[in-house]
Amino acid sequence: MLDIELFIERINKKSRLIGVDPGGKRIGIAISDENKIVATPYTTIIRKNYADLLFQIKKIINENQVGGIVIGNPINMDGSEGSSSQSAKDLAKNFSKDITENITLWDERLSSQGAFRLSRELAINSSKKVKKLDENSAQFILQGVLDFYHKKNT
Repeated sequence: MLDIELFIERINKKSRLIGVDPGGKRIGIAISDENKIVATPYTTIIRKNYADLLFQIKKIINENQVGGIVIGNPINMDGSEGSSSQSAKDLAKNFSKDITENITLWDERLSSQGAFRLSRELAINSSKKVKKLDENSAQFILQGVLDFYHKKNT
């Protein structure tokens, strides 16, 4: 697992990134374009067990020329780390052992609220909002990293 600065240094200039919004059962996935400009909601993985999740993440990596993984870290609003943050860190550590791509954590405070608000502004109905919330949250997380990446590289 890399800090964000080292992550940005190590990722290939022409590779995609995936964003992961980790949850207990539902894992939202977003993907960037190869120029790392736009994050797009990709899918929601229903987590059965770690082996199944790992298989599905590796499949996404292989099918999309992914060079890095950004995992949302749900830090509390006061900056403290709770059980969800520890779960995100554990996932990042496990991925670091089982996946060779660059992996980092990104502060995801307000990602769910931001994704839900964006859905509301786009006039998406409530059932679709909830169904797509995880991957939209992953998009929100990943877009934050893409914006940070471009600030660092301009």
